[in-house]
Amino acid sequence: MKTGRNLQDLARELDRQREAKRDFIVTSDAMMLEDSAELFSLHRPLPSGMREVTPYSMTELFHRQLGASLGIPAKYYDKMRGEYPELLAQNVNGWFRQAPSKHTIRTLDGTARAFLSDRYRRIDNYAIAKATLPVIGEMPDAQVISCEITETRMYIKVVNPRLEAEVQTGDIVQAGIIISNSEVGLGSVSVMPLAYRLVCLNGMIVNDLGQRKYHAGRELEESWELYSDETLQAEDNAFMLKLADIVRAAVDEARFTSVVDKLREAVDIRITASVPQVVELTAKQYGLTQSEGNDVLQHLISGGDLSRYGLSNAVTRASQDVQDYDRATALEGVGWQIAVMPREVWAVINEA
Repeated sequence: MKTGRNLQDLARELDRQREAKRDFIVTSDAMMLEDSAELFSLHRPLPSGMREVTPYSMTELFHRQLGASLGIPAKYYDKMRGEYPELLAQNVNGWFRQAPSKHTIRTLDGTARAFLSDRYRRIDNYAIAKATLPVIGEMPDAQVISCEITETRMYIKVVNPRLEAEVQTGDIVQAGIIISNSEVGLGSVSVMPLAYRLVCLNGMIVNDLGQRKYHAGRELEESWELYSDETLQAEDNAFMLKLADIVRAAVDEARFTSVVDKLREAVDIRITASVPQVVELTAKQYGLTQSEGNDVLQHLISGGDLSRYGLSNAVTRASQDVQDYDRATALEGVGWQIAVMPREVWAVINEA
């Protein structure tokens, strides 16, 4: 499993970000993309009738969300941004004036990081950690084995060594969970089962058995500064209590047994076609890059387990070689998808 921060570092960064982030609900006539297309300005009205202009740099995600919101195709947006930024600014600012709307703008450290609907429901990483970490602390022997906060997501991965099983002789997996959240519109709050393989410290995310809470809410009244943390905390209290209950129940013996049974089934499904061909078709089916596919092939051959279980473990092992934590975690989910892929898909991939 990809190593991230330790829990103390995560807590410090969550505290820092809580103080540094600023969120606004803004009408489109108070927003402007500067001619360089690298600065995005908010024009806040003052009682004097003047406007306070605050420029922000932008993340790549912000550019993507801005273009998508205005219906500008990504390829054309990128072409204008790279070759004719003034034209991009004219397009964006023109549509701001032509089609008035309201949006939630999320900023951190002077950077605009998310361009979202005004109905976006803010569920922040700090609140998720505050609700779930005490529950994890109450679990006997539970261990946070990896955690991270990236530009787009937070992850907390937990293992309970008290609940373990043998998939095949000498191959023990332990039950765990992954708690994740995105503050910038890339996904729901989720709690998903995790299988942790001791022989190589791989993690496999069981991403079809989790629970999610989406960031959608009622339409908000026009306002510049988003609601205070105190107000949001009061509104989200019921959800946070439910989230704590979900975490308590997530390491469930019956569910873990079901996961292990499916992995055991994958052990008995052998690779009968050309191994490089199977890896190539698997990579294409599940969106792996050529480099990732090469790593999977290497780990599959060196592991010596030419079964669908071995293939899924080769993917989760390859995730440890990926530098980006978001991508590594996504590959941990792909490992599970491969282990339980539909029979008809496997028939095509494993065709001799």
